[in-house]
Amino acid sequence: MSLTSPPLSSTADALMRLATVIESRKVANGGDPQSSYVARLLDQGPDAFLKKIGEEATEVVMAAKDVDHGADKSKVIYEVADLWFHTLIALAHYGLTPAQVIAELERREGTSGMEEKALRKALAREKLEP
Repeated sequence: MSLTSPPLSSTADALMRLATVIESRKVANGGDPQSSYVARLLDQGPDAFLKKIGEEATEVVMAAKDVDHGADKSKVIYEVADLWFHTLIALAHYGLTPAQVIAELERREGTSGMEEKALRKALAREKLEP
C-alpha cells in the first residue's frame, strides 16, 4: 500500500465537495432523515453527531494501536476517514467549512506546536484578568 499524498489542492477540493454534499443533506436544504444518514444525524442534533465523533476518534486510536502490533496501516486511514466525515457534519451544523479549518492550519504552519499552545494559554489568561 502506498502512502503517497495527493496535492493539497486536490485534498482541499475533495473536502469541499464532500462538505457541499453534506450541506445539501440538511433538512432545510431538502435532506430526508428517512433516506439519508447525514440528514438523520443533523436532524437528531449535536448529541447524535458528537457521539459519532467520539466513537470514531476512539476507533482511530484503537486502529493505530493495532498497527503498533502488526495490523494493516490501511485500517487507520479507514477510521480517520470516518472521523473526518463526522467532523465535516459538525462543521456543517455550525455553519463552518473545511476551508476555514485549512486556513487555520495554514495560519499555524511554521509555528512550533509548543509555541502555539503557550500563546493560546497566554491569551486565555488575558481574557480572565480584570
